[in-house]
Amino acid sequence: MNRHTIVRWVSGFALASLAASTAQAKITPNALFSDNTVLQQKEKVPVWGTTDQPGEVTVAIAGKTAKATPANGKWRADIEPLAAGGPHEMTISQPGSDEIKLKNVLVGEVWICGGQSNMQWTLKQSEGGSEAITNSANDKLRLFTVPRERSDEPRSEVKGAWAAASPQTVGDFSGVGYFFGRDLQKAINVPVGLIASNVGGTAAEEWMSKKAIDDNAEIKDVIKTRGATTLYNAMIAPLAPYAIQGAIWYQGESNAGRAYQYRTLLPAMIKNWQATFEQPDFPFLIVQIAPYEAIVREPSDSIWAEIRDAQLHVSKNVKNTALVVTTDVGDEKDIHPRKKEPVGQRLALAAETLAYGMPIESSGPQYKAKEINGNQVILSFDHVGTGLVAKNDPPGDSLTGFTIAGEDKKFYAANAKVVGNTVVVSSEQVAAPKEVRYGWAAYPVVNLWNKEGLPASPFRTDSFPITTQDKK
Repeated sequence: MNRHTIVRWVSGFALASLAASTAQAKITPNALFSDNTVLQQKEKVPVWGTTDQPGEVTVAIAGKTAKATPANGKWRADIEPLAAGGPHEMTISQPGSDEIKLKNVLVGEVWICGGQSNMQWTLKQSEGGSEAITNSANDKLRLFTVPRERSDEPRSEVKGAWAAASPQTVGDFSGVGYFFGRDLQKAINVPVGLIASNVGGTAAEEWMSKKAIDDNAEIKDVIKTRGATTLYNAMIAPLAPYAIQGAIWYQGESNAGRAYQYRTLLPAMIKNWQATFEQPDFPFLIVQIAPYEAIVREPSDSIWAEIRDAQLHVSKNVKNTALVVTTDVGDEKDIHPRKKEPVGQRLALAAETLAYGMPIESSGPQYKAKEINGNQVILSFDHVGTGLVAKNDPPGDSLTGFTIAGEDKKFYAANAKVVGNTVVVSSEQVAAPKEVRYGWAAYPVVNLWNKEGLPASPFRTDSFPITTQDKK
């Protein structure tokens, strides 16, 4: 081999090596940052990912720039708050790496759609789904579905991409989530992004981090569920610290056998998520589980009643939470009722008041206080709106679903009626009443609403021990 041949060979090898090195240099954002992304308005927006280069990462969008120095192959840049709008182009660049350009990026409101099967239930499976799919085209509503996976350790990466709502994209998305996002986007008139992270047949503790469980003295010794933390690790941890407005949550069926524990468990999960997303006290909207199982006419115990009671308790005692009632959308034979549109509509109303301060009534009546007057119990309520109503056909003021008990704690079916903004309850079988329950059944047959068209939550005035109170 002569000298010129050697020089050409060495030069060629060097160029090839340089090309290979350049090809390997790569900066990669988390999959939440793709074309069609929705970013949260009015909050710092973390953007993060990985790289095999040491140089400074620059993220730019809508005239704002943020920089980050990688550490151990990871980087994070926090963009200063953005105003709602778009579409924008986001650029992510680094010396030695190809520049990434994300197109059609919007700024608006971002919500997580979490829970089990009734949140996972798709739009195409829902009542009215076909019509909703046909009319779904809306570039200001964007969807991201997290792959349903488990992991024994917290992940930092997630797969997926954002897509604008259209007849081609919404059918397999959460029905409750879609109806919520559709109505919310229309009400607030800014872009809305929905992140669906839900799996059927799962318990709340599966959506919590190991640290959150271990650090909570009230639950750490009683959480024995197989798979605890594994959904959090695979489907919540890799989403953080994406900037969000809040979460909607439809879950509880898998915890019904330990309903009383849910009073502690769900608040711990909410706190865990808020810490994970670095946004303390973000709004958390709870869907009360729907009626299910055969209708029972006589008063009886029910774990379904007890989980609804726990959900009501959480909504009244945890800051920035709200409850959506579903007593009118149940199915005796199917734990998955098809009526998802009313659920999504009510979630949107709850968000409009809790997150956006709109001056509307967004809740059905909620029990406030009782007064005993002879053989009657007079009940007063919050969220009366413009008045209480017995939803009857034909119209009338008689109510169903109330039971009443005296000193012996035995409940009897009661007569109840709307009187002004109160409900008066009595029974010939209870001469000296003490306590009242409403909708205390697996499948409550109830009809107390307000005139704004929202149903009352089941409730109890008593604090008697319930069947799940000592279950661990």
